[in-house]
Amino acid sequence: MTRQKQEARNGYIFVSPWFIGFVLFLLYPLVASLCYSFCDYSVLKTPVFTGLDNFIRLFHDDVFWTCVKNTAYFCAIFLPASLVLSLGLAMLLNTKVWGMSIYRTIFYLPSLLPLVATACVFLWVFDSKGVVNSFLQMIHIHGPDWLASTAWSKITIILLSLWGVGNTMIIYLAGLQEVPQSLYEAAEIDGAKAWAKTKSVTLPMISPVILFNLIIGIVGSIQIFTIPYVMFPQGTPANSTYFYTEYLYDNAFKFHEMGYACAMGWILFVVTLLLTLVSLKISNKHVHYGGG
Repeated sequence: MTRQKQEARNGYIFVSPWFIGFVLFLLYPLVASLCYSFCDYSVLKTPVFTGLDNFIRLFHDDVFWTCVKNTAYFCAIFLPASLVLSLGLAMLLNTKVWGMSIYRTIFYLPSLLPLVATACVFLWVFDSKGVVNSFLQMIHIHGPDWLASTAWSKITIILLSLWGVGNTMIIYLAGLQEVPQSLYEAAEIDGAKAWAKTKSVTLPMISPVILFNLIIGIVGSIQIFTIPYVMFPQGTPANSTYFYTEYLYDNAFKFHEMGYACAMGWILFVVTLLLTLVSLKISNKHVHYGGG
C-alpha cells in the first residue's frame, strides 16, 4: 500500500464516526420525516401513503391556525424587543466603569439557568398574589392575572423570554469591542454626539452581528416550546399560549399522529428557511463587512 493510500485510509477511519453519526442521527431522520409527512403514520402501525392529505388537513385545522397566530404574535413582539434590549445592555456593558466584569456576569447569568427551573420560579413570580403583583400593589396599581388571562398570558411569556437575552447580549458585546476606537475619535472631531456616533459608526460596524442575532432569533422564537409548555399546560387559558411546536409535539407523542406532525415540521422548516433568506436578501443593502 502506497503512503498516499494509507493516509487516505486513515483519514476515512478518523472521519467515519462523524459520518456514521450524521447518517443515523441527521440524514436518516430528515429523509424519514419527509416520507412520513406524506403518510398516515401512527408509530405503532405501518405507514400508509396518503399523498398531500396531511398538508390539506393542516390548512383546515382551526387549532393549527390558532398556534400559527400565537407563534406569529410572539415572534413579532419578542424578536425586535430582544434585539433592541440586548443591544442596549451590550452598549451599557461596553463602557469603562469600575466592576464592569461583575455587571456583565450578573446580566449573563439568567441565560445559563435551565428553562424548566426558570419557568417554575416565574410561576410564583407572576402568580396573582406573586412578587410582581405585590410590587404593583405597593404603588397602588391593581396587577392583572398574568397566568389566567388570555390578554396577558402571551405577554408573560414574552417578559420571561426577555429575561434571558444574555446570549444575544454577549454576542453584541463581542462585536462592539471590535469597533475601532479611531472611528469614534474621528466622529468626535467632526462634532458627532452620542446618537450620531451610534447611528453612523456603531450600528454599521456591528451590522453583521445584528444580522447573525436576527437569524438566530428567528429560528429560536419560531421554535419556542419549553417556557409555555411548563407554565401553561395544554395552551391554557383558552389556547392563548398554544404554540406551533407544542401542537407538533402533541400530535407526534400524545395523539400518535406522526405523519401529521412530520408535515407540520416541514412547513416549519420551509417558513424558517424563507424568513432567513428574506433577512439575507434585505441585509445586502444594510450589512457592511470589513473587507467590503
